Amino acid sequence: MKKRIVIALGGNALGNNLPEQMIAVKHTSKAIADLIEEGHEVVISHGNGPQVGMINEAMAEYGRSNKEHPTFTPLSVCVAMSQAYIGYDLQNALKEELIERGIPKSVATVITQVRVDADDPKFLNPSKPIGHFMNEEELEYAKANGIQVMEDAGRGYRRVVA
Repeated sequence: MKKRIVIALGGNALGNNLPEQMIAVKHTSKAIADLIEEGHEVVISHGNGPQVGMINEAMAEYGRSNKEHPTFTPLSVCVAMSQAYIGYDLQNALKEELIERGIPKSVATVITQVRVDADDPKFLNPSKPIGHFMNEEELEYAKANGIQVMEDAGRGYRRVVA
C-alpha cells in the first residue's frame, strides 16, 4: 500500500527572490512528481520566513511613500500574500511536471490561518525570524524603534515575529 507523504520545504530553500524561487520549485517539483508517479499521495508544507519578511518590508515602504494615504499592512496579511505566491509557484511547477509526465492529478494551494492566544507567555520571547539579515545600520534602527530582532544561527540578525 502506498503512503501519504508530507514534505516540509523551508522558506530559505526557496531562494532569495522570485527568479531563484522559480528555479527552486521547478527542481523540487521533479522530485515530488517522482513520488506521485510511484503512487504516493503527497502533501507539501512550506516555510516563508524570508518571503514574508520581504513582503512586510515592501508593504511598509509603500505605506511610507504614500503621503496622502499612508497605509499599514498587518503581518497576517503579509503571511497570506507569501503563502499565496509560494503556493502558486509550487502548484504551477508541479502541475506542469505532472502534465509533462502524463499524470492526471489535481494540484491545489491552501492558504492557512492559525488562531493564537495573545496572552501566551511564549510571545515574551519570540523565536521565529523573518526577512533578510540586517546590516549594522538596520540593526540599530530596529532596536531604536522597538522592532524585535534575534541572532539567527550565527548568520546575523533578523526581525522576529512577536
